[in-house]
Amino acid sequence: MRLEASSSNRWVTPPNTSSASVIRRQNGETGEVNEHVSGERRPNRLAGQTSPYLLQHARNPVDWYPWGPEALGKARREDRPILLSIGYAACHWCHVMEKESFEDEGTARLMNEHFVPVKVDREERPDLDSIYMDAVQAMTGHGGWPMTVFLTPEGVPFYAGTYFPKEERHGLPAFTRVLEGVAEAWRTRRDDVAEQGQRVIDAIDRGSRPAESNDPLTEDVLRQAHGELRREFDPQWGGFGGAPKFPQPMTLEFLLRCHLRGYPDSLEMAETTLDRMASGGVHDHVGGGFHRYSVDERWHAPHFEKMLYDN
Repeated sequence: MRLEASSSNRWVTPPNTSSASVIRRQNGETGEVNEHVSGERRPNRLAGQTSPYLLQHARNPVDWYPWGPEALGKARREDRPILLSIGYAACHWCHVMEKESFEDEGTARLMNEHFVPVKVDREERPDLDSIYMDAVQAMTGHGGWPMTVFLTPEGVPFYAGTYFPKEERHGLPAFTRVLEGVAEAWRTRRDDVAEQGQRVIDAIDRGSRPAESNDPLTEDVLRQAHGELRREFDPQWGGFGGAPKFPQPMTLEFLLRCHLRGYPDSLEMAETTLDRMASGGVHDHVGGGFHRYSVDERWHAPHFEKMLYDN
């Protein structure tokens, strides 16, 4: 079920879309709601967590729950969908969405009224991150963080995305419109939601079972992968495809191995990419290491977080 804006600013459901995955947990209990005292926000339920990322959201006006039986139990008892937001402390767009939406009183009111909001640190719960990332990719064709997933009280995803802006821009709907549309679908089209959830489960089940083959791995597989990289290679600035550009160390290592096998252009692609990265802004010339990615094709403007898997 894909929710799209119509000319009347209501959300409609065009047919079809595959998606996501299921997590089931036991019931839990509710706690006190977040409120204001003497003009200062009271900490929400995340204040007792140990994750630095969750603690960053502990004074949002959103009535955040950590993932667990308390949140799932509340969703079941009150028959509310779960709004699951997954991110991590070094994520730029996670902080942007917090500032734009999760710190906004009006947006928080919508979230608290119609959903059970749940915050997850992907570095603390990589299992949940992996499961629901499969859902996001199945529904949207891409993934990323912050991850925004709407679930049934049983944990079945039925609508998902990544970053949503506060106001509609760059082809993305405003987050408040998404909230209103999903809430309306939950109230008035529950059968559609259930059907979508089942399609999601089926899609993930199919995707998790690799196709059986008795064919042996051959040199042709490596040649095919090498050929795809040659087609995507940027001969002027290095890297593969357009912006944003990521370091992709495993791809570069693959090219070096291809060079040892005598594949043409492998060393040139690897060296050009490494040279352009080393001289660009994606390389930290003061502190060392490489930033997570560059927003432009020339490696000039980085997003400043650094990942261990790149360094």
